[in-house]
Amino acid sequence: MAHGEVSEVIPASAAEVFELLHDYGRRLSWDTLLSAAYLDDGFTEAGKGVTSVCVGRRSLGSLALRTVYVSFDPPKVAAVKLIDSPPFFGEWAASIRHTDLSPGESRVTYTFQFTVRPGWLRWALEPIMAVVFHWETRKRLRALRNHFAARRAGAPPP
Repeated sequence: MAHGEVSEVIPASAAEVFELLHDYGRRLSWDTLLSAAYLDDGFTEAGKGVTSVCVGRRSLGSLALRTVYVSFDPPKVAAVKLIDSPPFFGEWAASIRHTDLSPGESRVTYTFQFTVRPGWLRWALEPIMAVVFHWETRKRLRALRNHFAARRAGAPPP
């Protein structure tokens, strides 16, 4: 099983970051990994038991991951797990923890794990996919940081 963790300091409170991260109407305003993000099954707000779909950029194969929130404790932590079987993923889960560091500053820690399918290719694909996923996660958390930094400076988000 591949796993990783990426952390970033964000110039906003944990509550503000948590709210933006789980607002699917605003998700594409900062998220560099996705081409689409929405709640499905009639849900209108993220929460425990809510299902969502996140579709990767075309350059990453436009893979759609349908997940369910297994934990949702604003503004501290949310976790999701895969509930469908897109190409190459057997299992996938992630959590994001939020910790206030000082007024107006927090740390976001994104932890992920997954297995590759088919199993006989796991030895070759998991290390490559883990590196790509770690790099993309770092990129998107930096974009999240820049989104809040621009807002703090009064500029439009990048």
